[in-house]
Amino acid sequence: MDLFRISIFACPPVGRDFEFLRQTMAKPKHIGSILDGTLRALEIDVPFKAHSIWRAWEEIVGQSVALHAQPRSIHNRILFINVSHSTWIQQLQFLKSTLIEKINAYLGESLIEDIRFKLGKIAPPIPAPSKTLPWQGEDLDERTSKQIESLLQKIDDEEVRKGLRDFLMKGAKLERSRKRSK
Repeated sequence: MDLFRISIFACPPVGRDFEFLRQTMAKPKHIGSILDGTLRALEIDVPFKAHSIWRAWEEIVGQSVALHAQPRSIHNRILFINVSHSTWIQQLQFLKSTLIEKINAYLGESLIEDIRFKLGKIAPPIPAPSKTLPWQGEDLDERTSKQIESLLQKIDDEEVRKGLRDFLMKGAKLERSRKRSK
């Protein structure tokens, strides 16, 4: 038994303490909102948010630039970019302010203050993943759908019920797809 539970039994909350405990435990918070708040409080959300440009690099700068320049790292709000050839470095120097504006517009705030270019290796482009997975096309039989709905009837919170429905439906489709492929 953990110390929190022991302290509750040894010295149960009364008055305002009990009301605070009841309110904070009444409805669970989504883990995403807890992590988001924690990262902001620790002031480490900026690096994480800024690193989202790796996934969207081609979208931000365009295909021609993305083939010759790739982000390498971010340090103290400076984006370091590997570039394939010195002529590209010269061209990108002229576009530096435009690139900073585009990147910050994508991020929704000014997280990048400067860009430094350096000759370096450019990784081959990663092909975009398929939008649909084989199991997503599966249809569930009526019996399985009814079982899922009967499980969900007891849940009052619409948001939780919807999330669990999606989760259970995807799991059932994946399981059905796996059985068919055997």
